[in-house]
Amino acid sequence: MIKTIRVMLLPNNKQKTRLFQYAGTARFSYNWALEREQENHKNGGKFMSDADLRKEFTQLKKNPKYAWLNAVSNNVTKQAIKDACNAYQRFFKGIAQFPHFKSRKHSPLSFYQDNVKIQFTETHVKVEGFACSKKKNKQKLNWIKLAEHNRIPVENVKYSNPRIKYDGINWWISVGIEYEASNILPSNEGIGIDLGIKDLAVGSDKKNYENINRTQKVKKLEKRKRRLQRCIARRYEKNKKGENYCKTHNIIKGEKELLKLNHKLTNIRQNHLHQTTSSIIKREPSFICLEDLNVKGMMKNRHLSKAVQQQGFYEFRRQIEYKSGWNNIQVIIADRFFPSSKLCSCCGRMKKDLKLSDRIYRCECGNRIDRDYQAALNLKGYGEMYLKQQSAG
Repeated sequence: MIKTIRVMLLPNNKQKTRLFQYAGTARFSYNWALEREQENHKNGGKFMSDADLRKEFTQLKKNPKYAWLNAVSNNVTKQAIKDACNAYQRFFKGIAQFPHFKSRKHSPLSFYQDNVKIQFTETHVKVEGFACSKKKNKQKLNWIKLAEHNRIPVENVKYSNPRIKYDGINWWISVGIEYEASNILPSNEGIGIDLGIKDLAVGSDKKNYENINRTQKVKKLEKRKRRLQRCIARRYEKNKKGENYCKTHNIIKGEKELLKLNHKLTNIRQNHLHQTTSSIIKREPSFICLEDLNVKGMMKNRHLSKAVQQQGFYEFRRQIEYKSGWNNIQVIIADRFFPSSKLCSCCGRMKKDLKLSDRIYRCECGNRIDRDYQAALNLKGYGEMYLKQQSAG
């Protein structure tokens, strides 16, 4: 079982320059490999393997025009070419869309580090090839400080797929570490979870998880974000020259502030999702039943689209699935057309005329219950029926 750990880096100015250089070289290598594959395909040639492209790229580096490529570790360009070939193959297999060239302005900056040569201490990570000299004072350039200490294991660990990425503000390193799989099978009662907009999640065990977007902290940040966006838009209009927009220092400063604000909001929402999913998993239920939401259809409702997007339903489901896999908890996805909200949890009668505005479910049998809690109870029942059918079959 492989778990990925992501830690922020604290590079100095010289290290930042080298990080940008490595990421730029990786982007160039990826685009070069993709262009060669396309040219070869147009000329009627067969698929070029990454080994053939690497040999050709080695000859390219001997050209004085591309001598700057030699200043970067060979493993960075080698993996970038391999990534381009894999992306090209996935398209022809029908797994993914056709790969696009990486843009200097819009594509995220990232590059690969060799999993054998990379080294970690409690406080630093060693990046290959930053310093050419073997002197101790020069070798310090290779060691980048980690923002979190003792986060990445050091002894008797095999690292996989180390990647360094820039998010527009900070540099991050992510690395996969192999852990032993858990053999313990949870025996507690299963849980049905209904996702919604009023609350993020409502459990069949009467535990509700709040919508973080309704808290005062997030509302203040959203208000500040709207004001900043309007301010930047006004500055663009004020400095417009003909049909072109001119970027001033104040616009650049405002855009950096807006980027930090967006990152802060994203981190708050991601942290809330992780805390919610982890607390559900820590209860060790025998199964977790979720409904297969039509998020794409929900996004077409212009009154709810923003709220649905901010909740992160797909990310919630993704986290539940991989965290359950670590703890041997079975995840059951209810059919998209299962009437979890319209079905009475007491008598089983279905109320077809139930509206979205009806928050309390009232049935002819006398059942009066919260709509979301009833959906969670019905999902729990769906999960139990599914397991019975599985064991019988």
